Amino acid sequence: MDLLSTLKRFAGQNILVIGDVILDSYIWGKVSRISPEAPVPVVDVVSDSFHLGGAANVANNVVAMGGRASVLGVLGRDRAGERVRELLGGRGIDVIAVEDDRPTTMKTRVIAHSQQVVRFDQENREKLTGPALRALLGHVEAQVARYDAVIVSDYRKGVVSGELVKRVLKSAEGSTFVAVDPKVGHFHLYKGVSMITPNVSEASQGSGVEIVDEASLLRAGLKLRKTLGLQSVLITRGEDGMSLFQEETVTHIPALARHVYDVTGAGDTVIAAYVLARAAGASPEEAALLANHAAGIVVGEVGTALATPTQLRKSVRSARGQPDLRVEKLRT
Repeated sequence: MDLLSTLKRFAGQNILVIGDVILDSYIWGKVSRISPEAPVPVVDVVSDSFHLGGAANVANNVVAMGGRASVLGVLGRDRAGERVRELLGGRGIDVIAVEDDRPTTMKTRVIAHSQQVVRFDQENREKLTGPALRALLGHVEAQVARYDAVIVSDYRKGVVSGELVKRVLKSAEGSTFVAVDPKVGHFHLYKGVSMITPNVSEASQGSGVEIVDEASLLRAGLKLRKTLGLQSVLITRGEDGMSLFQEETVTHIPALARHVYDVTGAGDTVIAAYVLARAAGASPEEAALLANHAAGIVVGEVGTALATPTQLRKSVRSARGQPDLRVEKLRT
């Protein structure tokens, strides 16, 4: 496996990310007293910051690793929507946005002394309908075939539906790789896509098989792949690494991170790296290995982090000669 050669080809790949666009807002401060009005801390605000979340963060990961990306989603006619456009534009990411009366999804976290005090969300999670849905589907038809691969980023904020997935697959015409970062409750929508990247909890709930050991993991992965008609399923397992399910085999990949500080956004990183690698001509096993390297980088940093080509090359070189894969034949 020549993972370094695959990394070089990341720069030539153009990925379309479709799904729920989120703006992550952070308010940073200090707590030194309790409010006299209620038993709650009073946060003295020091600063604030804004970051890309959801589908926008997936695209941000693609660009950070050297690829090109466009985002197709829904933005409100509000300041949060403007900030998302500004942040994406600053990263060189194209925005194909449908405007709607619903607010742009924004998650605001209040952080004091490195601890989250509270989070409040501004959003409308109702299923997209009417003119906004028709506009979104029209963009899908016009755009999908122009890209090397498509990622559907589902956060259950109303954008991803069965109708959307079917339109993506029809527009892809079987020649474009389509991957989904899934959400519990929506697994039935993903029939016929190329692959999905659930974590253990999502895989358990999506398959109906409680994953408590390797035997139940195998049952869950096999059931998901067969029931949804997928080429592959990549289950991320935290400190236990990843397991890649294909038609006849499951490949277990041990985790690389020596220290796990924060898993925020790790799922976005995994699917971005995997799809970039597949678009660049890598095998599913090679793509999973690179996704594992990328995940090992971002969980070792605090906050939503990004893996860069330099970091990926360093990680790949440092892992040479180590036993990476354990392959098992599946009993189907």
